[in-house]
Amino acid sequence: MAEVVIWLIAFAAILFLSLKRWPSLSRSLDGMLPQPMKTGGDNGVVWSLALAVLGATALVRPVDVLMTVILLVLLALVGVKLGSWAMNKVDFH
Repeated sequence: MAEVVIWLIAFAAILFLSLKRWPSLSRSLDGMLPQPMKTGGDNGVVWSLALAVLGATALVRPVDVLMTVILLVLLALVGVKLGSWAMNKVDFH
């Protein structure tokens, strides 16, 4: 029960702060993200909700977040290696 309460408090605090400081946060995100994901100052509520969920989860369950990131990186590496192997095996002649 305490974990849920801490998560809700963290979520509310991160959501409030990200909505309050959206103009500066938007510029920071646009500097880090690739072109298709840039905010352009729009969709502040969507980005703030996503950041609040990720931030609160990372605060409450950091090991779970870390394990998920490691798993995603490993899956991406396997996909890239299989893709390059398959491209080398294909005969384009």
